[in-house]
Amino acid sequence: MSIKVERVTKMYGEQKALDSVSFEVKKGEVLGFLGPNGAGKSTMMKIISCFIPPTEGKVTVDGFDIGSDSMKVRSLVGYLPESNPLYYDMYVKEYLQFVCGLYGITEGVKERVEQMVALTGLSREQHKQIGQLSKGYKQRVGIAQALIHDPEVLILDEPTSGLDPNQLQDIRNLIKELGKEKTVMFSSHIMQEVEAVSDRIIIIDKGKIVTDRKVKETTERLEQTVLVEFDVVVETSLIRSIAGVESVELIESTTYRVTGRSETDFRKLIAEWAKKQDFLVLTLKHEDETLEDVFRKHTS
Repeated sequence: MSIKVERVTKMYGEQKALDSVSFEVKKGEVLGFLGPNGAGKSTMMKIISCFIPPTEGKVTVDGFDIGSDSMKVRSLVGYLPESNPLYYDMYVKEYLQFVCGLYGITEGVKERVEQMVALTGLSREQHKQIGQLSKGYKQRVGIAQALIHDPEVLILDEPTSGLDPNQLQDIRNLIKELGKEKTVMFSSHIMQEVEAVSDRIIIIDKGKIVTDRKVKETTERLEQTVLVEFDVVVETSLIRSIAGVESVELIESTTYRVTGRSETDFRKLIAEWAKKQDFLVLTLKHEDETLEDVFRKHTS
């Protein structure tokens, strides 16, 4: 297990930023960590990265405790904070060499820096001062410094902030590739990005986890929403009589949105019921729930 968070609470004075949060992230897993502004995402990432201590609870990284083994944890974690603090008067390669020194890397520094420059797409800008770079390229420098010591765990807070569509795709591909061998935890407000990169998502709101699920879920999920069109108008009360149905909404004319809970595919249940009632079903399909739908449902 790479990251294990057990009942972590963080207080800022009387404000509770995190409220008994627990989760685990395995090696080779890319976790999208989502939530509205002020939900506690950055606080959780800072705690895992040993920047701030929890008020209560325990966090381990590869079995090492962030309190008693903080220096070991720091060596295992690559962290890109949301603010991405950089030395603007330093040149790109100079800065990355400096970061190598901070991690105690003394051998193969030149080769390692060149590898990071190529990996993060900084080749064209490598001879510039950081202050002269666009926001997107500054973000790439931040990602490079997080990777420079080849960490086991990557904590990336808004890693694609300020990137153009082409740069976004490059960084997405990089995160997916890194996720094959490392543990990656990243936050973002771009839902399409999270869906494209993550294996799993956790949504946090008001300091508590409100959902924890795989990005790709099977159609045989417990909670299902189905769109059904009959050949005639059907009373919604009749549809509600189907076992497991929780709500029925008339969309238009003879089309209904049916939501309920069942371990069986809801389409099958509706089709069998319609046949017994002598109704003809014209269309019947699952209504895919987008990540944005999930986010709004759990944080509104």
